[in-house]
Amino acid sequence: MFDDVSGRYDLLNRVMTLGQDGAWREAMWREVPAAAFRVLDLCTGSGASLTGLRRAGRTVLGMDVSLAMLHAAAAREGGSGWAPRLACADAFRLPLRDGALGAVTIAFGVRNLRPRAEALGELARVLAPGGRLVVLEATAPESGPLAAFARGWIRHMIPLAGRLSADPSAYRYLAESIFEFGTASAFESDLARAGFRVMRARSFLLGSARLWVAEREPVVGQKTAEPARLLRNAMPDPGETAHREPAGSSDIGERVTWRLAQAITATALAIALAWALWVWLNRHRELGLTPPQEAGVWLLIVGGTLVFGVRALLGWLAWSASRGGRGRGG
Repeated sequence: MFDDVSGRYDLLNRVMTLGQDGAWREAMWREVPAAAFRVLDLCTGSGASLTGLRRAGRTVLGMDVSLAMLHAAAAREGGSGWAPRLACADAFRLPLRDGALGAVTIAFGVRNLRPRAEALGELARVLAPGGRLVVLEATAPESGPLAAFARGWIRHMIPLAGRLSADPSAYRYLAESIFEFGTASAFESDLARAGFRVMRARSFLLGSARLWVAEREPVVGQKTAEPARLLRNAMPDPGETAHREPAGSSDIGERVTWRLAQAITATALAIALAWALWVWLNRHRELGLTPPQEAGVWLLIVGGTLVFGVRALLGWLAWSASRGGRGRGG
C-alpha cells in the first residue's frame, strides 16, 4: 500500500496537516539527546524525518518495510558524509542487537504497527537502558470546541485528498487508523507496560497530533547507557565547518510545491469561513440561539476567518519567495 502512494506521500501529508507536519518534526528532533550517537528513525517512509537527525559523529538509521518509500528517502538524502543508512526491515524483527541504540524516533508510523505491544517490546529491546523514544503521531481530538471540525477533517478531507494519489483506498485506511489508534492515555499505558517511562507529552493543532517523549527504563541488573563523556567526540574542531551537501533542485522543487499546496489549502479554508460568516450574518437571528451561543459562534467564525486569512497571505508570500529562490538557483 505504501509503495503505491510513495510518489505524492509527502505533498499530501502537508496538505492534510495544513502545512504543519514540518514544524511537528522539528519538535521531535529537538527531543533527541545530543549524546545519542546511534539513532533509528523507524517507519521512516520517504525520509522526511531524517534530515533533522543528521549531525557529525552520529550514525542515523532509517528503516521501513516499504522499499519504494526507501528509494524516495535515498534520493532525498544521498549517500555521502553523515547521510543516514537505510534498510528495508520488519519493525517486529529489527536487524539490531540488544541495546544498540541511544534513541528511536517514529513519526506517523506507530499506529500502523500492530499488535502495538509487540512493536513497543521490540523497541525496548534495541534501545539501551536510559535510551530515548520519541513518537509523533496523528490522533483523533478527544474534546474541545473545535474537536468536531478536526474529526470531520480527518474523516472526510484525508480520503478526499487521497484521490490525488495512485491508491485512494490507502488514504481511507490512514483516516480510519487515526481513529483506531485510541486515546493518549491508552498509548501511555502501553508504553509503561513495555518498559518505558513517559517524560513528557504535548499536542498540536487542537489535538490532531501528539508528541510523546519516553525513556527506556533499565531492568534489574542492567546498567544504563555509557556516559557521553566516555564516547568519542566526532564534532568538527573549532573553526572547522562540517560538510553538508547543498539542497538539490528536487528538494527546492518539493519545497515550492508544498508551500503552494499550503497556500491553496489555507485560502480555500479562508473562503469557506468567509462564506459561512456571510450566511451567519444573514441567518443568525432565525436560529433562536441564546446570547452565549451566538457569542461562541461569532468567535469561532470570525476568528477562524482571520486566522486562515492571515495564514493564506503568509502562505502565498512564502510560496512566492521560494519560487524566487528556485529561479536564482536555476
